[in-house]
Amino acid sequence: MARLAPLDLDQLQPGQRAVADAIISGPRGGLRGPFEAWLRSPELADRAQKLGEYCRFGTSLPRDLSEFAILLTGKHWKAQFEFWAHARLAREAGLPEDIIEAVATNVTPSFRNEAQRAVYAFVTEHFATNRVSDATYRLAIAELGERGVVDLVGVAGYYCLVSMTLNVFDVGLPPGESELLP
Repeated sequence: MARLAPLDLDQLQPGQRAVADAIISGPRGGLRGPFEAWLRSPELADRAQKLGEYCRFGTSLPRDLSEFAILLTGKHWKAQFEFWAHARLAREAGLPEDIIEAVATNVTPSFRNEAQRAVYAFVTEHFATNRVSDATYRLAIAELGERGVVDLVGVAGYYCLVSMTLNVFDVGLPPGESELLP
């Protein structure tokens, strides 16, 4: 964290400690990414981490599609840490390497199915225009259902907050890791 000094976990205020403990004991297992920055505002950290837990682990979207949306969001915001962290998770979820590389290099991927095409169209069109066309909306509804589209909006929106936090506070990659975005 180039802009924020690392927190001394032994010196956290009670509100910070409660949120840090919840994050560490939850499915993430640690305070990586935006969490140390957010702990400066424990109420924000608590609410954001709960939303993030749902967006990462609980949505109706298949994991590969969720990770695809996260990568598209990280790429849009040029959030190196976000893209680096979720490229690995996307691979683990079964998103093909050529799709990950296409997102990193700003090339339209070769889709394996219409659900991938729907996620790509929906997220990239919204980031480009701040809207989605009726045709893109209909495709997303047909492939993901209403709940899936709502969850897709939630995932992309949450990871906008994450990406902005990472960029503003200049959260760097772990030592020895290389940036994946040009």
